Amino acid sequence: MIYIFAVIGVITVAVLLWQAFGSNTQGRGSGSTTVAPDDDPEFLRSIGKRDDNRDEDG
Repeated sequence: MIYIFAVIGVITVAVLLWQAFGSNTQGRGSGSTTVAPDDDPEFLRSIGKRDDNRDEDG
């Protein structure tokens, strides 16, 4: 029975240490996010300009 409590205690301490000092990737980015091309307004504008130029040439 004591071994079960010891294992639970070790796991608890390990989880607490992991949360305190471990993986810092969750919720802590560099502040800049990558925007997908279909969400990027500048990219969409450039496609619109290319389409307008093709319509005039064509």
